[in-house]
Amino acid sequence: MVKTPSTMAALGTEAPDFSLLDPRSGSYVSLGDLADAPALLVVFLSNHCPFVKHIADQLGAFSTQYAEKGLAIVGICSNDVENYPDDSPEKMAAEAELRGYAFPYLYDESQDVARAFHAACTPDFFLYDGGRALVYRGQFDDSRPSLDVPVTGADLRAACDAVLAGQLPSPNQRPSVGCNIKWKPGNSR
Repeated sequence: MVKTPSTMAALGTEAPDFSLLDPRSGSYVSLGDLADAPALLVVFLSNHCPFVKHIADQLGAFSTQYAEKGLAIVGICSNDVENYPDDSPEKMAAEAELRGYAFPYLYDESQDVARAFHAACTPDFFLYDGGRALVYRGQFDDSRPSLDVPVTGADLRAACDAVLAGQLPSPNQRPSVGCNIKWKPGNSR
């Protein structure tokens, strides 16, 4: 298992536009569909990554709690499904149900959206304020599959609580660490 850190995109960066298929509903979700929410969390995920599996149940619980607070959330899988069939749209839909994801889990077949966000790993978290400026990019919490640390989502929760209260999260943000995005041959960042 190779550990890849997030790129830590510049704070203040505008959220890239997207329109992607949600395999669970069969409909497309775009950035514009989420315009009314006071904040937006975009999470790059993978079904087979041990780092995502490690937090997946807690991410499901987090998504239910924070959707109730008004946070818009989307998950995106950008992996090459030809070489990583566990990340196929059909299996994404099943994973979203299994984990209780209270958000659309979108399929980025072209990988253009991952490149636009400068996503590097799974999980990779990007939190935007109401104006869709990046205010947090970093880890869910300090837990990792190899550590005996409980999964709490403390870092992301603190950032979301701040944004939903109209404040900026702490600028001291630690990169997420996970599996690298599985780029299609000849299609890497």
